[in-house]
Amino acid sequence: MSENLDHVARIQRAWARERPDVDVSPQGVIGRLHRLADHLTARLCVVYRRYGLGEGDFDVLAALRRAGEPFERAPGELASHTMVTTGAMTKRVDRLEQAGLVTRRRSARDGRGRVVALTPAGRELIDQAFTEHMRNERRLLDCLTPEQAGQLESLLTAWLACFETPHETPHETPHETPREARPRAG
Repeated sequence: MSENLDHVARIQRAWARERPDVDVSPQGVIGRLHRLADHLTARLCVVYRRYGLGEGDFDVLAALRRAGEPFERAPGELASHTMVTTGAMTKRVDRLEQAGLVTRRRSARDGRGRVVALTPAGRELIDQAFTEHMRNERRLLDCLTPEQAGQLESLLTAWLACFETPHETPHETPHETPREARPRAG
């Protein structure tokens, strides 16, 4: 009798056989989430590469675009909006600046501070890439019914709240947006 077990179910079965004293049921959720995240990331990165971007580059450009006019943020603020360290942000901004997609200048508010801004070419690129990114995410989600997608979103929101507290909108300049979740979804 041949069963159609997925990868995670086969691992769970082997562990249950070898360690019947341990509850392996959490692997059913955690293992599948890990595998799904790997599949989704691979498919999302296909779109980024079409535009000559890595996942981190897309994150930076998207964070700047979401900021609204004049599409700029301080490097530290940009790091918090993309959830990376300022050191990693510096490398990303260096690459994007060399590609002509962002510029850096001194802050008008604080002469010692810097501001990173989208160039017109950067804005055009992220607008095109984001549009395709959203079509791609829609295709990926279309494996589920709208009801299933809604249930999954509710469950993931509740679970994520166990690890992250929602951020209230801080007092910001008019062009800034509140800190958002890691923008794998753009």
